[in-house]
Amino acid sequence: MATETETKNTIPLWLAIAITVVVSLPFGIWLSNLNLPLWAAFIVWAEYFTLGAQPSALKIMVPAFILGVVGGALICELYQVLAQIFGNGNVVNFGLQTLTYNNTALYIAFFVGFCILIYAMKWMPVVNGAGTLPFFNGVSVFLGVYFTGTYLGWFNTLNITANLQYWVVVFCAISAILGGILGAFLGWFNVVILFPRQVKKAA
Repeated sequence: MATETETKNTIPLWLAIAITVVVSLPFGIWLSNLNLPLWAAFIVWAEYFTLGAQPSALKIMVPAFILGVVGGALICELYQVLAQIFGNGNVVNFGLQTLTYNNTALYIAFFVGFCILIYAMKWMPVVNGAGTLPFFNGVSVFLGVYFTGTYLGWFNTLNITANLQYWVVVFCAISAILGGILGAFLGWFNVVILFPRQVKKAA
């Protein structure tokens, strides 16, 4: 008669999560102007568990998330083009950088851009099914980075002044993607340090 087994964690989940959080902190506080948005990483970390907490999930999560970020970035680049046509709008102060938003250009770019992006999902198999969540999270993380000015440290490091409005979008995308990749690593790491093992199932 075969012996039934079950999976037991060597380290409890609560301790593994605490360790993983501490491991993530240097990426958000030690890189100075190039700090990554840890909140974005934590979102993707949660996605890893939602999609089964298996390494195979990364093959869906990472490309779908990146596609979402790129989609959001293209929409915002469209906005920047339209803003040049409609002119400057409302001034928004991000603390270190003051930018202007043209409401007309923003509404048009987001309406047209999201119509195209969502329709185009039919040609992106990885974003359907299990990839839908990371895809939309990629879009939302990008927009979160963009509208909160999380990316501003990159400008202090690289000292870019020409075509600022277009570089804003580029650095938002880079910051969001790197934050997402960090989150994917954290999810994988969190499971690994549980050191799961097979034990005989209690009668």
